[in-house]
Parts: sequence; C-alpha cells; structure tokens
Amino acid sequence: MEGKIISSISSSLNDYCIGVMMLACFIISWIFIHRWNQRNSKGPKTWPIVGAAIEQLLNYDRMHDWLVEYFSELKTVKVPMPFTTYTYIADPANVEHVLKTNFANYPKGETYHSYMEVLLGDGIFNSDGELWRKQRKTSSLEFASRNLRDFSTTVFREYAMTLSSILCQASVHHQEVDMQELLMRMTLDSICKVGFGVEIGTLTPELPENRFAWAFDTANIIVTLRFIDPLWRVKRFLNIGSEALLDQSIKIIDDFTYGVIHKRKAETEEARASGKSDQYQIKHDILSRFIELSENPENKLSDKSLRDVVLNFVIAGRDTTATTLSWFIYMIMTHPHVADKLHSELKTFEEDRSKEEDVSLLPYDPEDLKSFNKRLSQFSGLLTYDSLGRLSYLHAAITETLRLYPAVPQDPKGILKDDVLPDGTKLKAGGMVTYVPYSMGRMEYNWGPDAASFKPERWFKDALFQNASPFKFTAFQAGPRICLGKDSAYLQMKMTLAILCRFFDFQHTPKHPVKYRMMTILSMAHGLKLSVTRRS
Repeated sequence: MEGKIISSISSSLNDYCIGVMMLACFIISWIFIHRWNQRNSKGPKTWPIVGAAIEQLLNYDRMHDWLVEYFSELKTVKVPMPFTTYTYIADPANVEHVLKTNFANYPKGETYHSYMEVLLGDGIFNSDGELWRKQRKTSSLEFASRNLRDFSTTVFREYAMTLSSILCQASVHHQEVDMQELLMRMTLDSICKVGFGVEIGTLTPELPENRFAWAFDTANIIVTLRFIDPLWRVKRFLNIGSEALLDQSIKIIDDFTYGVIHKRKAETEEARASGKSDQYQIKHDILSRFIELSENPENKLSDKSLRDVVLNFVIAGRDTTATTLSWFIYMIMTHPHVADKLHSELKTFEEDRSKEEDVSLLPYDPEDLKSFNKRLSQFSGLLTYDSLGRLSYLHAAITETLRLYPAVPQDPKGILKDDVLPDGTKLKAGGMVTYVPYSMGRMEYNWGPDAASFKPERWFKDALFQNASPFKFTAFQAGPRICLGKDSAYLQMKMTLAILCRFFDFQHTPKHPVKYRMMTILSMAHGLKLSVTRRS
C-alpha cells in the first residue's frame, strides 16, 4: 500500500515537472518567435506583454537622444507600451496634420490630463474643448495688451540688471556660478511679478531657499515620470514613493498660490472700500486681470481656476525661458565666434541708439567697477520693446538655440479616432501621438547636412532674418495651440542676453557635465557651472 502511494506521488511529481517544462518551453518559444519576427524591424524592439517598456526604461535618462537615433532612419517611431502605444513623429507633414489639419482629433486627451492634472489642473496647457477655447481667448487678449507688454518690458529689464549685478560681483571675486540656477531665479521672480504682481526675491547673491521653486521642480519631474511608470496610480493610491513626495510638493505649491490669490483679492476689496479702486485698476499683472474677470459669474472662475491659470503661466514663463537662456549661454561658450559676433552687433547697436537718443556714452574701464556699472545701466536704458527688434543676429542665435534645444522637447497628444498620417502610418484611437521638437531640429531631412551644427547664420537669406514653417521649427508649437507667449519669451530673452553678451564673457567650468534632465522642460541635470569676466 505504501509503495503504491509513493509511486502515485512520484508519478504526479513527474507529470508536474513535465507540465512546467512544457510551459517553460512554450514561453521561451513564444518570446523567441516574437523577437525573431522583429529581426528586420528598425523601430524599438518589444517583448511580449510589456512591449518596448524595458528598452524605454533603460534609455529614460537619454530618451530624447534615443529617439534621435531611431529618427535618423525613420520619420515615425512606434513605441508599444503595456497600456497604450506612443507614436513619435518628426516629419513636418505629419506634424502639420496633427497640429492643424486634423486638430480636433488630437486633443491633450484624458491620459495626458490625468498625468498632469495634479500640477496644471484645468489650465490652458492641460485642457481641451470649450474650457481651453475660453482660456485661450482671454489669454490672447491679455498678451495683446500694450499695458502688459510695457509692464513686462520694465520688469524684465529690472531683473536682468539684478542678474548683471550678481555676475559683476562674481567676476570681482573670481567666483564660479551656476548660471541655470541664477536664470531660474530670475525668471521665477519675473513671472511672479508679471503673473502675480508680487516680489519673492529669490535672485540675490545669497541664493535664499525658495520652497515654492523646489516644490514646483519636484512636481514637474514626478508627473513626467508618470508617462513611463505603469505603477504610478498604485503608488498614488497607497501614497508611497514618488507619489507621496508629489503630494508634499503640491501642498507647498498650493499654499503659496492660494495665499497670493487671497492676498490680491483682499487688496482689491480694501481698495474699493477706501475709495481707491483706481489704484487697483492700474495693476497690470495677469492675476489681477483674471481676478477682475472672475467677478463676472458668467466666467465661472473659482479660486481653483485662478490657481490653475497662475501655475500654467509659471511653467510657461519661468522654466521655458530659463532653460533656453541656459542652453544659449552654453552654446556661445562652446562657439566663441558667435559670442564675438553678438558682441559686435550689440556695440554697434549701442552707438546707433545713443546717437538717436542724443546720449553721450559714458567712458568706462571693465576693471573700474563704478564706471562699468554706470555704463551698463546706461546701456539698459537704450533697450526698449521696439529697439530690441533691431538685434537680428541675437534673434537668430536665440532661434537657433531653440531649434537644437527646444524648451519643450516632446509634446504628446491623445488620439480620439483612428486616423492615417500623411506618410501612411496608421494611428489607433486611445493611443498617443507625440511630435518631438528635439529630434526634429537634428534631422537632416528637415535642416540639411549641417542639421546638428549650431549655426545662427542659417536663419538669414539676403541678410534678412527668415522664419521657418512652424511645423518644421516647432519650439512654440503650431496651429490653433501655437504659443501665445512667444513674443513675451523673446522679449525677456533678448533683454537679458543683450545686457549679458554686451558686458560679460563666460567660461565653462572644466569637466562640468552638461546634460538634460528628463522632465517636461529641457533643463540641465547638473546646472551650468561657469566663471564670468567683464568685457570692454
């Protein structure tokens, strides 16, 4: 009897082992066949169930360059993921189809909205349909306002001069600075003044800690990670890991933002109660205008709506401009002939403008700090919205920087209905399609054999600056969603760079690594360490 039991157990174990071996053989065969069928494929290789998630995760820190490698052979790259498929495009014809021709079929979509909602809410960068159209119309009227333009010009000049003062002191004491850190502080102070009407004072030599800036950067990084993290919803439900840190960051962001909103509303009520409402009306910051609009019940602008408006303007006005300025400084450090041409253009501009304004240029010695600062201040007074438009080479150098280092390196869209791109690529409803400005700027089929070279001269034809198609140069998007703040961004960048490139020379710190950090904005992972000297 005992022998029969042992024999039966042994037989069952043998059957179990055989079953496991057969299952293992089946899985191995399935994987082998799956991979074998891709042997001639030029796109990312996939695995059963997880798709291309493994390859994408392995290349996450260099994802933009990972895509460039595929785009060098393909104009459309498909990346299947566990719950969706990302289709990346770099051909202007495909981009125009998505951003303009069939615009209605490619909203931000529910997927993108769910990833970004905790930070951007229902703001203009994270909304679709009527909600987006209403914000777009209101915002376009504000950006067209001469009052806002003049106010912005004054603010941008003020903070560019503050930055110059810090750089001047660094040059005197032979100190290295993190240029990206300073530029982030400058643009944060600027957008808080233009956007909220408040001064937060982060741009000082002491570099005071700013919890809002830290929280905003942290939240930005974490929501970007959600795009390739299939477990983020689980972590959010359990409030662990990166999602727990995100919650802490959002609380800091909201405390600051709602505090500013409530303070501004209180100021408005106080002004009206004291009969000084006219003083409130002359405030030209964006928040004041939207608070005024919120007083009309038809606009349905709650404090939450105002919070979303404000934070969308922050990400537009702070991060994008600061990162572009950082990459610009890096470009002129690595291309000194461009820095010299800029300096020459700015000296000529200075001489011409001083004659027009009947201003005698003050003599100065770069080694004499007092005379240097006086001349710098005099030069800044020559910079106006209109006069900055004369600096065509500076404009071209900024544009060339944006071509290679676009502030928003990727921009995903949802797909409402099945569609076919001009190149024949089929898109399935529920997936996502992403145009990739970073890759587009490096493609020879878009820009010629010197596409990877930094060459501001490419923007001139017969000595005149020539714009490229917005579906080829996509740094400011295109179609109905084209960036409303484009002119404002150029205004601040020109104002800042005209002063910096005229009076300072930058030297990159040896061996300091310069690489991007994966987030919605193309910022530098390790900052931009450099030393600075004064120019004659």
